[in-house]
Amino acid sequence: MVYKRVLAALFAGAVAISGLAACSGSGDDGKPSVYFLNFKPEQENAYKKIAEAYTKETGVPVKVVTAASGTYEQTLKAEVGKSDAPTLFQLNGPVGLNNWEKYVTDLSDTDTAKALKEDVPPLKGEDGKIYGIPFAVEGYGIIYNEAIFDKYFALPGAKVSSTDDIKDFATLKAVAEDMQSKKEQLGIQGAFAATSLASGEDWRWYTHLANIPVHYELKDLGVQDSDELKFKYNKEYKNIFDLYLNNSTVEKTLAPSKSVTDSMAEFAQGKAAMVQNGNWAWGQINEVSGNVVKEEDIKFMPIYTGMKDEEKQGIVVGTENYLAVNNKASEEDQKATIDFMNWLFTSDAGKTYVVEDLGFIAPFNNFGEEDTPNDPLAKEVAEAINDKELTTIPWDFQYFPSQQFKEDFGQALGQYASGNVSWDEVVKTFVDNWAAEKAAAKK
Repeated sequence: MVYKRVLAALFAGAVAISGLAACSGSGDDGKPSVYFLNFKPEQENAYKKIAEAYTKETGVPVKVVTAASGTYEQTLKAEVGKSDAPTLFQLNGPVGLNNWEKYVTDLSDTDTAKALKEDVPPLKGEDGKIYGIPFAVEGYGIIYNEAIFDKYFALPGAKVSSTDDIKDFATLKAVAEDMQSKKEQLGIQGAFAATSLASGEDWRWYTHLANIPVHYELKDLGVQDSDELKFKYNKEYKNIFDLYLNNSTVEKTLAPSKSVTDSMAEFAQGKAAMVQNGNWAWGQINEVSGNVVKEEDIKFMPIYTGMKDEEKQGIVVGTENYLAVNNKASEEDQKATIDFMNWLFTSDAGKTYVVEDLGFIAPFNNFGEEDTPNDPLAKEVAEAINDKELTTIPWDFQYFPSQQFKEDFGQALGQYASGNVSWDEVVKTFVDNWAAEKAAAKK
């Protein structure tokens, strides 16, 4: 099935760091405790709610610290050397395991690892032991507001009569450009929300969007990873990236000043018909002040770029984040951390928080189809996983060589949007830095 076929291929400002004076490590009273360094700012409140509930139930203190957007690796480096270092942290796929292999605990015998579904592999070291546990299956694509599309379909001369007719880049381009030309009639400011290219806010483009051409190039090579890539499908990447920039709520030269929050607010407030993001964005839409998008109108479509046979392509489904336990923490704190992780993913109480508060499609045997989060985007991902007609794309960006590579590529994209560099220079940055960072990782 699609779920097994896709996931078997896997190995996988802003919110300021807060609460550093709170209990962590073995607390001031000597009791075991948990310190979780969280990757996603949008899930901070949910994790804090869970931490409070667990402490109330067990008496074990749990501190949650959230790294600012785009700063997780730097934050982890800063925190891991402290006496009260994180006991629970996240690994970014095989590259993350390689970076942090000195700090990871063998989790092979934990209840959480044993509960993993057979077709969702954990992150293993060369010794075959489990050091990272995947905890959520996610998906991303182009999120669209069906109400705006229905309004467009009713206009004279609409390029299509249904979103079902959009099955390739050529059709998407025709529709997006037509919507942009009729934005006043539609009551929007742009077909797409702003392309967020501010530093630390450009991850949708340097990983999520780049995943598509990289996936197809690796597929052509017949490998999971490669020390060198030619950015073979850079023209296809440019197709959709230019479409976003040129049919937006803002001039493309302003994109380098825009954040993800800006983009999601524009979509939530009905200023844009589409925005590229994942199912985690439901909270960013639903909780925006002035949100006018109805839950039943929020849908996904695949990210079309002009690839051959892309009418058979679905959204991008997978995971890149794995939970790891710090082996430098005291044995008491390691046990407390594993107990917390087991509770969250294998107990009935924890499962409720995972589904209702974190909104995860969790890859564990105790989670059934009835445990799909009750939000429109999570439901769309669940449907995509079980869709026999379309092939979802795995998260191959977990093999990207380093955070530095991503940031350099993101900066090049920003300079391109500003008109300061040519597309050929962007391609050169990608190709040269991919090879250099892959080589550096081997030293």
